[in-house]
Amino acid sequence: MDTEVMASFSALPNDVRNILLAVRELIFDCATQTHEIGTIQEVLRWGQPSYITPVTKAGSLIRLGQSKTGAAALFVHCQTTLVSEFKHAFPNDFVFEGNRAIQIDDLSSEKVEKLKLIITRALTYHLHKGGPRARANRNEMDA
Repeated sequence: MDTEVMASFSALPNDVRNILLAVRELIFDCATQTHEIGTIQEVLRWGQPSYITPVTKAGSLIRLGQSKTGAAALFVHCQTTLVSEFKHAFPNDFVFEGNRAIQIDDLSSEKVEKLKLIITRALTYHLHKGGPRARANRNEMDA
């Protein structure tokens, strides 16, 4: 982990940091399990740990940080349809902030499985937006 990224995690409250470090591991696990994602690069964007797919350019940027209410949150680019898709797929599982953030209050096994789908979808967003594969992926999240 880059020292600047490490410092940004260290600046977070313990409970938020612990959740986000676990989500960080999920991001790398999803990349390992999904060939289309390719290599994940961890960078600092807007002062937050961020995850990009520099080789495949398959995904939308994911950032980890605190929501406006101070909760642990996963952020995606606000001009994507990702949060809208996630709200549709998991309306009662997460608290959403506008069109860019998903609050993560716990990491129960049920939530972890849903987060894996969310992360994989974000990290393959550019491969699937708009076409038949996007609809299939959305249907897969609904299942």
